[in-house]
Parts: sequence; structure tokens; C-alpha cells
Amino acid sequence: MSEKTLSIEPIPPLEFFGVNESKLKIISKYFPKVKLIARGNEIRALGDDESVDQLEHRFKQFQSHYNKYGNLPLKEVERLLLSETQEEAQVDDSILVYGQNGILVRARTANQKKIVKAVEKSDMVFVIGPAGSGKTYTAVALAVRALKRREVKRIILTRPAVEAGESIGFLPGDMKEKLDPYLQPLYDALMDMLPPAKLAKHLEEGVIQIAPLGFMRGRTLDHAFVILDEA
Repeated sequence: MSEKTLSIEPIPPLEFFGVNESKLKIISKYFPKVKLIARGNEIRALGDDESVDQLEHRFKQFQSHYNKYGNLPLKEVERLLLSETQEEAQVDDSILVYGQNGILVRARTANQKKIVKAVEKSDMVFVIGPAGSGKTYTAVALAVRALKRREVKRIILTRPAVEAGESIGFLPGDMKEKLDPYLQPLYDALMDMLPPAKLAKHLEEGVIQIAPLGFMRGRTLDHAFVILDEA
């Protein structure tokens, strides 16, 4: 009989355990010979030596995934628990973001993969190409990934506020409402990658900011991922 105290840090308890402890229940089913007692950021595991050691190894995989992506989806918990070998449990590096409704956002084309590599190596990247080639979508995915990894503290979305030589002054509403029609592709991408409640909260708290290019002069961009669309 073995007993170990396993830390779930840096994973927040709600992210680790799931709503109504849904993830913890799945872990318990996979390790029926181990008794789990959750207390805050720790779990006491009681069982035979081999099962407890295997459980500890799974915990390290959960933590590795969280450190890389900033989340621990239920599907990923199930995948890691069902993987028979360490090789099968390796994180898929091609996945940029685990999106809504099971969407796996990844760089799919050779040029999209070039964008990912360029952003990882450089502070400023210029991307050109035809409409529909995934420039904006890939950029938003990289921004969300950086935010989830805590590599940045905010995302700033900006673009010129003039379309076809026409002023936006005729549009109703405040500046955000005037810009919204032009920024819809960015919103669509964000809605694929973030829960609606979290997206709304980020917009309200300024974690995700909308600004016309003309208003960007003089702004401090520390700890920010800035996407200048239609530049």
C-alpha cells in the first residue's frame, strides 16, 4: 500500500477538477484501485505502488499540457488517460488552440505553418496573401495561444478605420460599434477559440482591446499581442 500527496499546480482547481468534479470522476474511473482525496491544490492518492506511480505520471502529463496551452480540456484528459505509452501521450505540437465545440485550431497549410514559425522567432511579422488563405485566423489563434500561455497580458486588434476611401463617421454608435463591421472576421475567429462568457469578460476588462489604427499612435504595447488587420 502506498500513499502520495500530488500537487495539481500550476493548474487552477476548477480547471483540473472540472465542473461538478467531472474530470476527477474520470480519473477515478481510470484508477479504480486508487482512493483520491482532494484538498485544495493537492490530492492524496492511496493505493498499490504501481497504480499510484502511474497516476503520478499522468499528473505530470496534465501539468505539461497546461504549461504549454494554458488549459486542460476534458477531451485531453481522456486522451492522456487512454494513451498506453509515453509516445502516444505526447502533446500534438501542430495544435495552436483547443477551441469551442471540440474545434482543434492548427496551422493546416505550408504558409500557415510558416506564419507560426515566424511569430515564434520574431517580434514583428508581416503576412501577405489572397483572401481566404488563413492570415487573420492564424494570427488570432497565435494571439489566443500566447494569452492562454500567459506570454502576453492583452490582445490588441486594430485596423484602418477607412474602407474604400469612405469615412466611418456616418455609421451609428461609438467607435467600437463603428469598427465592429470591419472587425467581424476577427470576432468570428475569437468566437471559435474562446467561450462566449470569457470573450465578453476579456472585452469588458480590456484584456482584448479594439482600436482603430489612427488611435494607436503613442500607445504603450508592453506585454501585448497586436494584430493589425488589412494593413
